[in-house]
Amino acid sequence: MAKRVVIWGTGFVGRMVIPEVLDHPDFELVGVGVSNPAKVGVDVGEICGIPTVGIAATDDVDALIALKPDALVHYGPTAAQADANIDLIGRFLTAGIDVCSTAMTPWVWPKMHLNPPNWIDPITRACEAGQSSCFTTGIDPGFANDLFPMTLMGLTSQVRLVRASELLDYTNYEGDYEFEMGIGREPEFKPLLQNSDILVFAWGATVPMIAYAAGIELDEITTTWDKWVTPTERKTVKGVIPAGHVAAVRFTINGVYKGETRIQLEHVNRIGQDAAPDWPSGTQDDVYRVDIQGTPSIFQETAFRFTDGSGRDAATAGCLSTGLRALNAVPAVNDLPPGWVTPLDLPLIPGRGTIR
Repeated sequence: MAKRVVIWGTGFVGRMVIPEVLDHPDFELVGVGVSNPAKVGVDVGEICGIPTVGIAATDDVDALIALKPDALVHYGPTAAQADANIDLIGRFLTAGIDVCSTAMTPWVWPKMHLNPPNWIDPITRACEAGQSSCFTTGIDPGFANDLFPMTLMGLTSQVRLVRASELLDYTNYEGDYEFEMGIGREPEFKPLLQNSDILVFAWGATVPMIAYAAGIELDEITTTWDKWVTPTERKTVKGVIPAGHVAAVRFTINGVYKGETRIQLEHVNRIGQDAAPDWPSGTQDDVYRVDIQGTPSIFQETAFRFTDGSGRDAATAGCLSTGLRALNAVPAVNDLPPGWVTPLDLPLIPGRGTIR
């Protein structure tokens, strides 16, 4: 029987996922929630740029809960709007409805020491009250730097270093990389994520997760941050980055064990593939890469692409996979005991219904 789902959020990811749900034999879309008043009452098809589907978007949370879906698939705003996310997700969980979300990336590993109690305790209580479960995923943080490396670590006898890297060209990326990462800004500007605690909090939850899975306790988690300044102007989908401004950043989050970095997350994000030419690149453009130095050493690159002629880029393909990971996890999350769910709790999710 198809899983009945409510989707919250019709932003970049939600708009892409909804048409896929409508065509999926194992899911039934029963409601769509939005926070933008301009979208309330509008047919979901119109919002997504497809024919009308007979479902109007709503901001009435109680009405969506009354539909009694098997799960809320939540593509809401980032942790910058934590209070709103916690309130909304908590209401569904308290009502006994499981939640699979991409929004609150520190929840990828709720045990991370930087997660504040007022972000964790309300969800724990809501899961207890509703006997429901809450799973948060993403691509990075998320499956590209937890599912992929941990799966490959299971093929080794010893790991000296495991590194998960995002190596992407942000030329066509529309997210907020100026304030968060400093791309497009003057080199003197200190972006939000350059603060070590904020970087670990926002992006680094998978480092202690991998350590836990490997049965070790880290000495500490450290970070590095580097900038590359472009000598010429560079055009992006968002405008022009002038010469003398930052056009690439490279940062790492490092899990230190016995005085050495043993787990590492790395980002190299560029405007143009020729930017920061001395920094790491994949064998293909725009990939997520796992490097394991061990016995044996393993190297894997994953590329997300559209081959449907739509012209959509690799970053968009990765965003769609992020959304579909949350959707495809619904049946497994429904079968798990109440409480927090992490990738370590999930079985293999092979994508039932994807071959049709």
